[in-house]
Amino acid sequence: MKFILGKKLFMTQLWRDDRVVPVTCIQVEPCVITQVKTKERDGYRGVQIGTGRRAAKNIAKPQQGHFGAWGNFQYQREFNLDCEPAGVEEQLSVGQQIALATFVPGDRVQVTSISKGRGFQGGVKRHGFHGQGRSHGVKDQQRMPGSVGATGPAHIFKGTRMPGRYGGRQVTVKNLEVVEVDEANGYLYIRGAVPGWRNNLVAIIGSGELIFKTDQAPAAEEEIKQDTAGTKIVEESTDNPAEPEPAAA
Repeated sequence: MKFILGKKLFMTQLWRDDRVVPVTCIQVEPCVITQVKTKERDGYRGVQIGTGRRAAKNIAKPQQGHFGAWGNFQYQREFNLDCEPAGVEEQLSVGQQIALATFVPGDRVQVTSISKGRGFQGGVKRHGFHGQGRSHGVKDQQRMPGSVGATGPAHIFKGTRMPGRYGGRQVTVKNLEVVEVDEANGYLYIRGAVPGWRNNLVAIIGSGELIFKTDQAPAAEEEIKQDTAGTKIVEESTDNPAEPEPAAA
């Protein structure tokens, strides 16, 4: 199993063999493994990955200690590996960065995200009810749900489809196709619509093996190397300056 985290940007279209393909653009930022869970220690097998950037002041100290020197991540998600062959978690280690080249055009993936919240909606929009008729004296009842229960129990059964809050839930769309992978800009184009609003976190899962970057470095340990040729470095002594002698009386 291969997986990665991204951010939904927008929908657009690409030309493939004189045909227009509707796609959703996903921006993939560096995804780093922050923890590997094993059956012996944690009771199940899994892997946590972090992505995005966040100010250190907005991250709790326990989380900073959990991330270590690999960066201050904005998002963190966990993927379960119990369905994978034994020994898969042994090939993973903290600090590895998942490469976008893990996915190639033609891959079939499933996308998980939080759908758009649409507030309180009626039964027609929320559940697709047909509504009432438009004739024979029907007035102001076209979008009413109708009867919701029998007379005998004298209460509404749990689970009855009724008006209520619509959207804002985790949605998984399966069997989507990867159309194009832009490694230079970090974009992943997936055919069709992806649930959620713009800038929403998206988890992408497919079948295959993970590919990691080899030229990676911890975000907290990256140093900016500047050319110091022709510059003068002045060293100041850290010793306390000599105190002036008191004047003679």
